[in-house]
Amino acid sequence: MSILQTENLTKIYGDGENAVHALRGINLTVEKGEFTAIVGTSGSGKSTLLHMLGGLDRPTTGKVMVDGKDIFSLSEEQLTIFRRRKIGFVFQSYNLVPVLNLYENIVLPLELDGKKIDREYIDQIAETLGLKDRLEALPNQLSGGQQQRVAIARALAGTPSIILADEPTGNLDSKTSQDVLSLLKVTSEKFGQTIVMITHNEEIAQMADRIIHIEDGCIFRRN
Repeated sequence: MSILQTENLTKIYGDGENAVHALRGINLTVEKGEFTAIVGTSGSGKSTLLHMLGGLDRPTTGKVMVDGKDIFSLSEEQLTIFRRRKIGFVFQSYNLVPVLNLYENIVLPLELDGKKIDREYIDQIAETLGLKDRLEALPNQLSGGQQQRVAIARALAGTPSIILADEPTGNLDSKTSQDVLSLLKVTSEKFGQTIVMITHNEEIAQMADRIIHIEDGCIFRRN
């Protein structure tokens, strides 16, 4: 069952001779529970694609369907709510709130949405990611790898339809990168979570179930 689909997705910045074609008719399907890596060099269009998949930027033409919903048919307010409830984000810069402890960072999206917090589920996520004993700590008391684990826990907490990971190991050393990617894969399998990750690193991409290569705004190879 597909959880994410794009139809002829294009993105053009500027116009006339100055037009930049960042995406050129992307057609993509991701199945529920799949861990997909999108690999490309700088300027290939992979970040633009991820922003479209997450509703952070609107395409020039085409559709993005998440859980059967055409997300760009929604108003900005509806899209903001849909994104908060259905899409989890993991960025390379972690984006943790420095004055909140780890537990408060993890449950923040749930509180913003007025959702009831399932403490047992949060504890299960924290234990899987090796954070159970650090939930009272502040972000600045953690290493980069630990902070990224908190970001993954926060993305999982709301049981989104899909998690989008934008170069999640970009600020980490190779050993920590492997650890974080292993945990991302474990959580994907344990919680049945669909993950789409973009990376420029072929070695990191090998952790995924499927690899899609993008170049000059086009998908040119699928493994």
